[in-house]
Amino acid sequence: MSERVVLAFSGGLDTSWCVPHLIDQGFDVITATVDVGGFSKHDLEDLAIRSKALGASQHLHIHAKEAYYREVVKYLIFGNVTRGGGYPLCVGAERSIQAREVALAARRLGATTVAHGCTAAGNDQIRFEVTTRAVAPELSILAPVRDEAPARAEQISLLTDRSLPLPAHGAAYSVNTGLWGITIGGVETTRTESSIPESEWIRTKGAFDHLESPRTLVIGFRGGEPVSLDGIEKSPVDLIEELDGIAGKFGIGRGIHLGETILGIKGRVAYEAPAAFVILAAHRELEKLTLTKRQAQIKDIVSQSYGEWVHEGLFTEPACRDLEALLDSSQARVSGEASVLLRTGSAFVSGSTSPYSLHAASRAVYGEAVGEWTPEDAKGFCRIYGLPSILHARAGTTQ
Repeated sequence: MSERVVLAFSGGLDTSWCVPHLIDQGFDVITATVDVGGFSKHDLEDLAIRSKALGASQHLHIHAKEAYYREVVKYLIFGNVTRGGGYPLCVGAERSIQAREVALAARRLGATTVAHGCTAAGNDQIRFEVTTRAVAPELSILAPVRDEAPARAEQISLLTDRSLPLPAHGAAYSVNTGLWGITIGGVETTRTESSIPESEWIRTKGAFDHLESPRTLVIGFRGGEPVSLDGIEKSPVDLIEELDGIAGKFGIGRGIHLGETILGIKGRVAYEAPAAFVILAAHRELEKLTLTKRQAQIKDIVSQSYGEWVHEGLFTEPACRDLEALLDSSQARVSGEASVLLRTGSAFVSGSTSPYSLHAASRAVYGEAVGEWTPEDAKGFCRIYGLPSILHARAGTTQ
C-alpha cells in the first residue's frame, strides 16, 4: 500500500507539478484546498476537477473562511495592521491557518506526511513548516519544489508531455487569493522598476478605464468588528466580500509591496485589497474618536509586533494570544459608524459617529471654548507643561 501524503493544493503551477511528481515517487496523493476566501463556486469546482485530472486519489475542500476571519483578520482590523505603510497582509496571514488545516486533515486521514509547493526563496515555506511542526509534530513534511528546484519550464514540460492541465492563470504569474486580498507575482515583481501589466490585475482590472460615479458608504462597527453596510446588518465575512466587489470597481486597494522577507532579503509583490483598504481606514477613524491617547499609543506598539509575527509565520507563538487579549480589550468601545466617500483610486473617510465619542463627551471645543477649564488654568498649564525643557535650558546657561 502506497504511503499517503496530503498536499496543500492551490492549483498553481508548483502544486500542479507536485501531484504527478509525488505519484512518481510512489505516494498516494490527496490534495487539500483550504478555502480562506477569494474562491468562487466555479473556482472550487475547477480545483476538484484539476486535482483528479492530475492523478490525485482524493481532493479535500476545507472550509476555513470563518475561522480565518475569527482568528486572524479580526485582529488585523483591531490592530489596523499594514506593512510598509500600506500592504494589509493580504496572503501571508492566511498561511498559518491553511497549514494547520492541512495538518489536521492529514491526521484525520491517517496520513504520515504533508507536502507543500513552496520554493526555497520565499516566505511561505517557513510559514507552512513552522505551523505544521507546532500543530502536528508527528508528521513528515515534503517540499519537492524547494528541495529539487525544478525550473518552471521543466514543470510545464512534465504537465504538457502527459496532457495534464496547466494552471488557470497560466505559468507567467503566480496568484494567491483570500478573503483579505490577493497577491500577484510575475517577472516584473522580481525587479523594482515597473508594475505588472494592467491585464494581470484581477479585482481592480479596468477600474481606471471607465470611471465610476462617486459613492458614499456607511460602515458600522461593533466592538471593533465591521457589522453593517449602509445600515444593513451583515456578518463580517459577508460584508468584506461585498465591499471588496464595490471598492474594487473604484480601483481602491491596489498596490505593490516592497519589503523585508523572513529570509532577510527584499521581496516585492503586487496586491489588491479593496475591502481591507476601506475597512482599515474607517476603523482607524472610529478609533480616533473612541480611544484615549494612551490606548492608541500602546495599541500601535502592540499591533506592529502582532502584524510582524503573523506575517512571518509565528501565528502559533503564545505571545500572539497575549497581544490578541490586549487588542480585544482595546475594542470594547470601538462602536459606531464611519462614512467613506469612494472615488476612482481613493477612499476618503468624511466623518464618524459613536455613542462612546470622546469628542462629544467634552464640554470644551478645540480652538473655540474651554468648557473643562478656566483661562487661568490654561495660563498655569502653559507655564508648567514645558518646565523640564525650560530647566534644561536654564541649567545650560550656568556653565
